[in-house]
Amino acid sequence: MKTLLTTLLLLIPAFAFAADPAKHVKADEAAKIIAEGKVVIVDVRTPDEFKDGHIKGAKNIDIMSNDFEAQLAKLDKTKPILVHCQAGGRSTRALPTFEKLGFKNLIHLDEGFGGWEAAGKPVEK
Repeated sequence: MKTLLTTLLLLIPAFAFAADPAKHVKADEAAKIIAEGKVVIVDVRTPDEFKDGHIKGAKNIDIMSNDFEAQLAKLDKTKPILVHCQAGGRSTRALPTFEKLGFKNLIHLDEGFGGWEAAGKPVEK
């Protein structure tokens, strides 16, 4: 007979890893997607971080701003969205908001802008 604790531990992974709505990519694959020109790039870092350097063509929508969800809602939900932050944490937290708003084609830059820079990809200032 399983104990309650054992039963709960068996269930945790199912809840902890619910279906992720995004395709996860590294810098090289993201660069190929961007080169196709059919993706909207959303940088969820602060405006100051964005000013210090960003991916060309990116829209800066700060996840910490009070109107974050309202700003996302203005985007075209039919287009693929490439979302990133500096290292991947904030953009991962943003994914459920995109999903809630009806975005279906999400691409997450897993290592964020830091990974983009480390891979030697072009940066705009």
